[in-house]
Amino acid sequence: MQPAVVRITGVLHPDLGWLDWTTDVLSREWGPVVRRSETLPFDHTDYYKSISPVLFRTFLSFHGLSGAGDIPDWKLFACSVERMSGSDRRVNIDPGYVNGSRLVLASTKDHAHRIYLRDGIFAEVTMRYMRKRWVPFDCTFPDFSSGVYDRFLDEARTDWLSWTSSLGGSWIP
Repeated sequence: MQPAVVRITGVLHPDLGWLDWTTDVLSREWGPVVRRSETLPFDHTDYYKSISPVLFRTFLSFHGLSGAGDIPDWKLFACSVERMSGSDRRVNIDPGYVNGSRLVLASTKDHAHRIYLRDGIFAEVTMRYMRKRWVPFDCTFPDFSSGVYDRFLDEARTDWLSWTSSLGGSWIP
């Protein structure tokens, strides 16, 4: 049994064409997209400028519940999709999950606040849900801390509450 979660991903992309391409490839593997956030400028860091001088971030959530323990597989698949986008990588894909109390993101990069899972994949609790709002940690990325993604996270959390209620619990086989 695994904790049941809503699979989400953030996509950094230079334009809507690359977002649509990425959405299509991911949905063939992970199922239909249930929610798509508004597309926002990604200008909190220039770390990904090798993708494009101007970037946007859009979040997607996928239908149904997934097992939280599968997050390393999601990141490995996301990395393969990034490689498919070209030798100069046109997208960056950050899969993770939302449940009733947290947003967890997967990464290939180690850091003090990340926990190694397997196969070169780490996980971090990026945000927590408490007192009816999303709360960052001191190590939370500035764009997440700003609250611009809270509406999308609220909607994914609402889906989690609805789907686990119909399932009769927050665990899946």
